[in-house]
Amino acid sequence: MLKWRCRICGYIYDEKTGEPATNTKPETLFKDLAVEWKCPVCGAEKSEFSEISSAEKISGDSATTVSDAIVSELLKWDINVVFGLPGTSSLGIVEAIRKNKNIKYIVVRHEENAAMAASAYNKFTGKIAACLTIAGPGATNLATGLYDAKEDNSSVISINGQVRAQYTGPGGIQEIDQDAFFRPLVVYNNTIYDKHMALLLLTKALKFSIIQKGVSQISVPNNIQKEFIDIEKCKKENITGNYEVSPDSSVLKLAADLIDKAKNPVIIIGWGCRDCRDEILKLSNKIKAPIVTTFRAKGIISDYNEWNLGILGSVGTPHAREFVNNSDLLITAGVGFSQLTNVPTDRKIIQIDSNPLKLEKSSEGISLLGNCSLIIPGLLELANEKQNNKILTEIKNLKQIWEEILLKEADENKTPIRPPFIMKVLSDVIPENSAIGLDVGENQWWFGRNFRIKNQKFAMSGYLGTMGFGFPAALAAKIAWPEKDVFCITGDGGFSMAMADFVTAVKYNLAIVVVVLSNRELGMIQVEQMMENYENYATDLLNPDFAEYAKNCGGDGIRVEKPDELKPALIKAMKSKKPFIVDINTDPKRFAE
Repeated sequence: MLKWRCRICGYIYDEKTGEPATNTKPETLFKDLAVEWKCPVCGAEKSEFSEISSAEKISGDSATTVSDAIVSELLKWDINVVFGLPGTSSLGIVEAIRKNKNIKYIVVRHEENAAMAASAYNKFTGKIAACLTIAGPGATNLATGLYDAKEDNSSVISINGQVRAQYTGPGGIQEIDQDAFFRPLVVYNNTIYDKHMALLLLTKALKFSIIQKGVSQISVPNNIQKEFIDIEKCKKENITGNYEVSPDSSVLKLAADLIDKAKNPVIIIGWGCRDCRDEILKLSNKIKAPIVTTFRAKGIISDYNEWNLGILGSVGTPHAREFVNNSDLLITAGVGFSQLTNVPTDRKIIQIDSNPLKLEKSSEGISLLGNCSLIIPGLLELANEKQNNKILTEIKNLKQIWEEILLKEADENKTPIRPPFIMKVLSDVIPENSAIGLDVGENQWWFGRNFRIKNQKFAMSGYLGTMGFGFPAALAAKIAWPEKDVFCITGDGGFSMAMADFVTAVKYNLAIVVVVLSNRELGMIQVEQMMENYENYATDLLNPDFAEYAKNCGGDGIRVEKPDELKPALIKAMKSKKPFIVDINTDPKRFAE
C-alpha cells in the first residue's frame, strides 16, 4: 500500500486507510480512484498528487514518532492531564495524545484558562499538569496563567507547537521567538530542533519544574513532532526520589533554645507548610503558641481549631494581628512575607523556608533552610513543653467576640444580599471535603475574612492576583477529584473573563457549582478608588443573566434575589448533575447601612 501527497496543501492519501471524507474505502489504490476525485482538503485535481518517496516511508504502524515519545514520557512522570487547544503547529502531539488512552486532553476555549487550570492543578494536588497549544498566539495566550504559576511556585510544563524549522524567521505565520518570549517566566526553556534530543530536553524541563517549583517550556517544531525515533537510543534524565533538605541538628537545637526562652511565641504558617498540618498542631500545643496563617494557607488548619487565630493581613482577624504584634518570637513556616500579610520583622524570627533567597528577613533569630515537613518534626522533638493554662481561654474569648461580629454582619434581612451573609451560608452548606476555586476581587476579600473553613481545599491566584483564576481552578479540581463537590467562588468581573469555558465544563460533564457574586461593579477597584480619594469611575459592569447563560451552554442555573432563596439554590446546585451557576444579586458596598 502506497501513500500519495498533494503538492498544493500537503494532504496525504493513504491507500491502506482510504478516505472517509470522500467515501473512499480502505485499500483503494490511488490509480483506481475516479478521474474526478479531488483532494478533500484543498480540492486539487488527482494529477496534483505524487507518490511519497521511499526515503520518507517508515515500516509498520508500530513506529514511534517524537510526539509519541513525548506523551509516553509524560505518563512515566505521572503527568496524565493536558490542558490546551489544538492547532496546525501542534497536531503531531495532539495525534499522539489521541492514540494514548492513558492521558486526557482537556480542550478549552481560551489558552489563558488552560494555563491557569494547570497552575491550579498543581496547587490542589502537588502533581504536574501540562499545557499544550500552538505556536505564536496560542503560546502568548498562556502567559498570564503561566505567570501565576511562576509567582506562586507551581510546577507546570508548557509544551508548545512551533512552525516548521525551515520557515523560522521573518514572515512565518503564527511564528514568534518562543524561547525569548517565555524566558522571563520559566525555570527551564528550550526548543527541540534535533529529534534525538527530544526526551533529554523534556526530562530536563520536568526535573527543573519539579525541583525549582516553576514553569518549564518546550517548543516542538511541527516537522520534528512527526519524525520517527528509536526511544531506546534517546538520552534522558531522571529525578531523585528525595530532594528535601533539613539543617544540621545543632542548628535545630539553637532554634529550639530560642523557643524555650520565648514567653509569647506565635506560629505563622504559609503555603509552604501545607503538608505538615498535624506536626504544626502538635508543636503549637507543646509550646503553647497560637497559630496564624497567610491567606493562601487558610484551611491548612481548620478555622474551628482552638489554636487557630485566623489570617494575618488585610483580610485577617484583629486578634491574629494582636498576638503577632505582642509576640517575642515568631516561628514562620513556608511564609512568603508578602506586603499584604505584613509580617513584622523587628523581632526574633525562626524562619523556615526551602528557598535561601527568602531567608534572613530579620536580623534577629535564626534562619532554617529546608522543608517544613522535616524541620517542624525536628523542632517538635527538641523544644521543651511549656505551661500556659490561660492562653486557650484568652484565644477562645477573642474568637467568640469575632464570631459575634461576623454573625451581626451576616444580616439575613438585607437586600441586595450582603456578602457576609453569602459567606455564612456558603460556610454552612459547602461540605468539608470539597474543593474551591477562588477568584480575585471582592469575593476573595469576603471569603478570606468571613468564610469559616473546615477541611476544604481551595486554590487562588496569590502573588499575581489575577482575575479569572477561580473558574479554571475549579475545572482543574473537578478533573483531579471527580468524586468531590467542587465550587467556584467568583465575582461578575472575574467570571466574565473566564466564562467562555463554562461550555468546557458542560462538554466534559464536570458538575461544578459556580457561585457568582453579581454586584455589577469591579468592587475592589471601587474600594481602592475610595481609599485614594478618587471619584468612582469606570468600574460599572453590564452583565448578562448568568443563570440563563448557564442553561444556554447546556448546564443549569438560578438567579438569587432574596436571602432566603440562597441556601435552597445552593442545595439544588449541589444535587444537579450539570455544571450550575448560582447568580447572586449582591451589594458592591462593603459596610453600607
